[in-house]
Amino acid sequence: MKRSWRRGSLASRSAARVRAGAAIVALALLASGCGSDALGGTGDEPLLIAGAADLRPAFTVLGETFEEATGEDIEFVFGSSGQLAQQLIEGAPMDLYASANVSFVEQVLDAGVGDPDTQATYAFGRITIWSSAVGAGGWGSLEELAADDGVTNIAIANPEHAPYGTAAKQALETVGEWDRVEPKLVFGENVADTQRLAATGNADVAIVALSLALAADEAGEGSWTLIDEDLHEPLQQDLIVVADDPRRAALAARFIDHVGSDEGREVMRRFGFLLPGERAAPAPAP
Repeated sequence: MKRSWRRGSLASRSAARVRAGAAIVALALLASGCGSDALGGTGDEPLLIAGAADLRPAFTVLGETFEEATGEDIEFVFGSSGQLAQQLIEGAPMDLYASANVSFVEQVLDAGVGDPDTQATYAFGRITIWSSAVGAGGWGSLEELAADDGVTNIAIANPEHAPYGTAAKQALETVGEWDRVEPKLVFGENVADTQRLAATGNADVAIVALSLALAADEAGEGSWTLIDEDLHEPLQQDLIVVADDPRRAALAARFIDHVGSDEGREVMRRFGFLLPGERAAPAPAP
């Protein structure tokens, strides 16, 4: 049975008002190659952005164009929204936090981190059934996927802290297939890790972000089927400035403006995001 979810209202607060709180992700910074010396706020360090894993393709492109336009360097840390939020709450340093779900931004704000005046909705996400096989045709629906006895492992992001995993679980529950597929599930730490499970053969198929499916498609990899967005709560993706230093907060606001510029919106559309102020359009065919 299909359930309709009411889409939340879009945040419209200006990203130009910057005064920020504290920030995020010490352990993840090690993985990104940023040492503690990059956090002094002297004006020579890169802008540090913690982003949900579904943003990697789009934000990588936007980071390059932002650097070209401003002469400023950017370092990204991509991971699950919930884990990034927890690290930020615990005081790890970051300048900007871009979540895949508004609820994690609200958790950060409730903990006294970040400037609420800078919170804004920058995109809505979509989920897909993704297989590493090219041109395989795939499955037309979640029901078909659940009924396929040849599928022994299905990867989704961990619903406890990954919004795209939560959406996958909600969609499977809505179509009445969660109990049937639950024994087959393997969990990725984030949605990008989930896609890797299927890409490396550790899962037969994965439910992942449309952005990652389209990025793989551009590289000539994989096949995908879009999942009806009415099967899960809207993936309302919000961001917030969390820089403590005024200069870095202002620079973070400039990146937010870049994401919302005509150029930035075009890049976000390219990777399948529905943008604030736009009605849903048919996704590009797989």
